[in-house]
Amino acid sequence: QVQLVESGGGSVQAGGSLRLSCAASGYTYNNYDMGWFSQAPGKEREGVAAIDTYLITTYADSVKGRFSISRDNAKNTLYLQMNSLKPEDTAMYYCAAASGGRVWRPLQRYEYLYWGQGTQVTVSS
Repeated sequence: QVQLVESGGGSVQAGGSLRLSCAASGYTYNNYDMGWFSQAPGKEREGVAAIDTYLITTYADSVKGRFSISRDNAKNTLYLQMNSLKPEDTAMYYCAAASGGRVWRPLQRYEYLYWGQGTQVTVSS
């Protein structure tokens, strides 16, 4: 059974930093492309960052230069380092794993099969 568990969310002031983690279990983590998505109240869930099995990364324009995605295959863990946080970054953040096939559009929800429960990030001005 695939399980993704996020942690590391919290409340910070604008300009602060947070590091999200996603612990994966129940599948061969190394073989799957992974992503982080955010969902603000009343908005669609959207892709923030993704990393494939070759460690190639993709970022949404809104977070380029501020967020960094990484993965530790030995620990089956995905990370999202969030720096220079803005109030508009406030959202629930979800970790996701693709199905194992080729991912053509890494920031699109439909590319991902497995999802965590999310961790809340709140940035105050």
